Amino acid sequence: MTKEKSIHSISILSERDFTTETVRDELEKGSGMIRIRTEKNFEEFNESSDWFLEFCKKLGTPVSQSTKGELVLSIRNESFGKNDPRTRGPNTKNKLGFHTDRCDVIAFLCMMPAMSGGENQVVDSRKIAEIIQSERPDLYEVLQQRFPYKRHVIDQGNQKPFVMQPILSACQGYFACSYLRVLIDRADHDDNCPSLTHSQRLAIDFLDEVCERPEIQEKFTMKRGEILILNNWIKLHRRTAFEDFPEPEKRRHLLRVWISMPNSRPISDAFMENYGSTQAGAIRGGIKQIN
Repeated sequence: MTKEKSIHSISILSERDFTTETVRDELEKGSGMIRIRTEKNFEEFNESSDWFLEFCKKLGTPVSQSTKGELVLSIRNESFGKNDPRTRGPNTKNKLGFHTDRCDVIAFLCMMPAMSGGENQVVDSRKIAEIIQSERPDLYEVLQQRFPYKRHVIDQGNQKPFVMQPILSACQGYFACSYLRVLIDRADHDDNCPSLTHSQRLAIDFLDEVCERPEIQEKFTMKRGEILILNNWIKLHRRTAFEDFPEPEKRRHLLRVWISMPNSRPISDAFMENYGSTQAGAIRGGIKQIN
């Protein structure tokens, strides 16, 4: 079904061992995950943001993460409040569910770890699909159906209230998984969006259950100066809840970049509305800007 080589993650690279081709190849054809340990002390935001953006540009094309066209997103607990429209999962201190982002590759730079918690957890979606196909082939078929995704609160440049796309798919022999349950649940509860069928609810519940199996999770806590890079089409990720130090300058702080990759895989035409292109190597993904 797939053309990938291995689901086992590469060991941590040092910045000295980093080469563009090594990372691109491992992300697309190998494990789908790279960790790079730098020797820099990241303190000042603008300087760190500029450095990280240039680093990511070596791999591909950074795409917008907001309607303002932000290419580097600051990830920290902003305490906006549950009903504040600015609230996104990354800027809370809450545990997140396993998910993918709207890009080929997601990159994180840890500027400051939390006082406690904030553990990174990653699962290989190819392994998830394999387990579901073996244990519940009926639900595996359901996950290839198109599910409703409500428009994200940050996606105000998108005029459509929802899109329909599969969770598991294949195109030209290449596997792809795209999953953000929070938007599926919001669509299911919105009268202006299609409702889930009973079998679709069972399918995503079982997917979440499989993701929780500890034997298939990779767990680690990013250290200061560490970079984590994931291929969204073959990896699901989340972080656990965390507690910050009381001092503002010691608060957990990560930078995030979404990258469109020149060696990306072809994906199903079902992703056209959200990604803008489905061709291999095309610039795609991100949030539409509002001028």
